[in-house]
Amino acid sequence: MALYYQVAVNIPIKNSVYTYKSDQEFMPGDLVEIPLGKRTSQGVILGITPPEKNDELDGVNIKLIKGKIENSFRLTQIEREMYGWMSRYYHYSYGKLIFDCLPKILKRPRKPEFTQGQNKALEFELNTQQKHIFDQISAAKEEGFSQHYIHGVTGSGKSVVYLELMKEAIAAGQSVQFLLPEINLTPQFTEFFTEHLDCPIFTYHSGVTPSEKYNIWKELHEGDRPVLIMGVRSSIFLPVKKLGLVIVDEEHDQSFKQTDRCPYNGRDVAIKKAQLHNCRVVLGSATPAVENFKNFQEESANRSYYTLTERAAGGNLPELVLLDTKDRFKENDPAWPFLDETLDLINEHVDRGEQVLVFINKLGYSQYIQCRHCGHQFVNENCGCQNNLRYFKKKNLLSCAHCEFKMPMPQSCPECGNMTLMNKGFGTEKVQDVLQAVYPKMRIGRFDRDEIKTVKDLTEVLEKFHNHELDVFVGTQMLAKGHNFKRVNLVVVLGLDSMLNYADFRAQERTYQLLEQVAGRAGRYSEGAKVVVQTMNGHNTIFQMIKAHSFDGFFKEELLLRELCQCPPYTKMAMIFFSCRFRDNLVREISQVSLNLQKTIDQHLPAVRLLGPAPLNIEKKANQFTWGIMLKTSEAGQLHQLLSSFEQNYQKPPNISFKIDVDPLQVL
Repeated sequence: MALYYQVAVNIPIKNSVYTYKSDQEFMPGDLVEIPLGKRTSQGVILGITPPEKNDELDGVNIKLIKGKIENSFRLTQIEREMYGWMSRYYHYSYGKLIFDCLPKILKRPRKPEFTQGQNKALEFELNTQQKHIFDQISAAKEEGFSQHYIHGVTGSGKSVVYLELMKEAIAAGQSVQFLLPEINLTPQFTEFFTEHLDCPIFTYHSGVTPSEKYNIWKELHEGDRPVLIMGVRSSIFLPVKKLGLVIVDEEHDQSFKQTDRCPYNGRDVAIKKAQLHNCRVVLGSATPAVENFKNFQEESANRSYYTLTERAAGGNLPELVLLDTKDRFKENDPAWPFLDETLDLINEHVDRGEQVLVFINKLGYSQYIQCRHCGHQFVNENCGCQNNLRYFKKKNLLSCAHCEFKMPMPQSCPECGNMTLMNKGFGTEKVQDVLQAVYPKMRIGRFDRDEIKTVKDLTEVLEKFHNHELDVFVGTQMLAKGHNFKRVNLVVVLGLDSMLNYADFRAQERTYQLLEQVAGRAGRYSEGAKVVVQTMNGHNTIFQMIKAHSFDGFFKEELLLRELCQCPPYTKMAMIFFSCRFRDNLVREISQVSLNLQKTIDQHLPAVRLLGPAPLNIEKKANQFTWGIMLKTSEAGQLHQLLSSFEQNYQKPPNISFKIDVDPLQVL
């Protein structure tokens, strides 16, 4: 007798659950191969159709399940519930989401490698503030799901509190999930936790091979010992038995938000996972996301907010020094983009045996190339004429920041033949070159995605810096995230003005977070540290807040502005992005969609406000034009109703693609 199953199929449409049949018995969560049209696809068994409905299906042409996927595993009920919540919340295909997140299934699995903790005791005791926070979060362990926020200044010892909470959970036979924003923090935390924990430690990030990823999944599905799983956002999907604690460090970081496929936020999925496992979740940052600062400030039965206002190792917060760059540079100045005072400070600190960080949030040698004679600029026409190609001197390449396009640096201008091509703007490569030219004996390294390709590269360059084989580190925002540099007493920040002037309601927040984080690398173990910012916007209140070491002044001021302009956290927001190769087709289609959505809003969902349609700041990327519609509301239920109605009724033309992004980081 045939059994009928509900199967979530790996296809990119919202309603991806279909009925299939089989004489074979399957369990919910089994991964199976199923026919889909003329090809074979994959699916997940969600459940069996009740026997009383079999008569209705017996006469229908329903396809047969081909069988289980070889060497696959069975998804637990909690995993299925988490994927189901994500599918509903982010309006993304349930079946496709599951197979987007699962590792590639391999035929010859091996036992995965892991690091075994050494269980050494800490060399110091928690200070009063740390002990209070540990006691409060520890006391909540019997209450089931609860949320805790640790807002601590940079260097306040949040990781030590995390460690003590981990040790307690593991001693009780529970596993721990630790999320961090980027791979470059992994070696530091691996070393710290390995030294002091008594359990296997699995790391999971882009540097882990597909074979290793599959083996980790297999081991965690089959094993039952307490473990620490440490990784970037995708590690949140790893199956964990007896999960007792979830920790998200640097929760504010944009790296937790995925931009391709399902645009989920790893931090928010981590909170949902803790809720499903009925355990505690701890978020931490020196610069909270404005939304979380507001949420945790408000009284709630299961939310608690804690502060760490002092540096744990005795160092003081650095002094902020603002240097005005207006009218300070001469044409062809060999020291550009450095002011003389900045160079003198770098030299002074290196002479004292200290190390220096130089931050610039741009890669490459120059941001664009221009002909001195006719003014021609080199652009990638596939990404629109406003997108200049960046120059990478070491590789002698011009490269697009928005797609894979590259070309050799030309010898002359293609328009007029002139051979004098000027470098405009600067990035990490240029800054390193200038410093090396001014101070030939200094040992200067670079810390950015262009220089560091693998975990091995990352480990080696960090080891060189920690061993004082380098005097100066020039890098991007990779420098700003959680690193503990003992000899750094000077941080130099260049090019911040472009971030402050970016057309986005989160521009102030992002700039504040980045500056506070990168400044936090200085003076962790000693006094007299400085952060030097070269800027033309010294009057900006961000700088005044950091100068005064105002712990929460920025967030309170920013919340007032957000309330005035009705932006998150006072509203819920979603974007619908439409892309097409042909601009006219795109504009015509999105205009019609906008009119239809507005009719639905007017008739049924008056709490939703529609803005747009409008092109993205960078309208054309990789030969695709993209426009967006913004939806805002204080009633989240109405927003999701509108998005669901759109998905069910929209008939997409063949040459247009669309993407729904709930809680977007990119607006337009």
